[in-house]
Amino acid sequence: MPAFIQITDTHIVPEGQLAYGKSDTAAALREAIATVNGVLPRLDPVECAIITGDLTDFGTCAEYERLKATMADLDLPYMAIPGNHDARDTMRAAFADEAWMPDVGPIQWSRDFGEFMLIGLDTLVEGSHHGILSDEGFAFLDAALAAANGQPVVVATHHPWMHSGVIAMDTNNLRNGGALLARLEAYPGSARMISGHVHRTLTTQIGRVTCQIAPAPCHAVHLSHLPTSVNSLIMEPGGVTLWQWHNAPQPCLVSNVIPVGRFGGPWPFYG
Repeated sequence: MPAFIQITDTHIVPEGQLAYGKSDTAAALREAIATVNGVLPRLDPVECAIITGDLTDFGTCAEYERLKATMADLDLPYMAIPGNHDARDTMRAAFADEAWMPDVGPIQWSRDFGEFMLIGLDTLVEGSHHGILSDEGFAFLDAALAAANGQPVVVATHHPWMHSGVIAMDTNNLRNGGALLARLEAYPGSARMISGHVHRTLTTQIGRVTCQIAPAPCHAVHLSHLPTSVNSLIMEPGGVTLWQWHNAPQPCLVSNVIPVGRFGGPWPFYG
């Protein structure tokens, strides 16, 4: 059954630096790639990986080159959309030789997995932390939904529309996400929205649309709902997300968060 891996918020910084002075994001990405490569042989075939934004921390050429050099070890092809820490033109130049990268405009694409359609949308507002889906983005989404023609769809964005309860993150979510969700609500097939940005695993149902946020392989956003809290990072275990289509008990897309790292086992439950 078709499947893909979601990696998000890699936040690669220049060689020799730590993100925010604390997080070795390059080492975390290397460990995530090793984790994915290690699990692939025991899974049904996985077609590709996607990175849902914040590939880099400052959007520089050097950071994108470091990301690409690290990602070269992944045993899967991959596609990416930008997040608020990315720079669209620099990212476009870094991936100019990739078939999924458009020559101009927002960085967005679609991929038909047969059982479902994956649509990647660009929500970057240069110079801002919040996200907006542009008129070009809505036009791309409308065309992709028309082409899907009732087929299940998965819409990937960096910025979520659902709230996490972490005030600073919710303030900087997808500002016009309601209009996106209205389109998915009106779509005749099943629809799901998957995002990054919050560095945590969250799931909710908005109307008939399932919305999910994926964890990052590096640091997490500190979980605090207090209005006095300072937006902070915490070194919780990282993760990547496996998305896999299953036909039983009825056709559906299943998500499975895979912790990054090496762990004891497996051991049979009964000898």
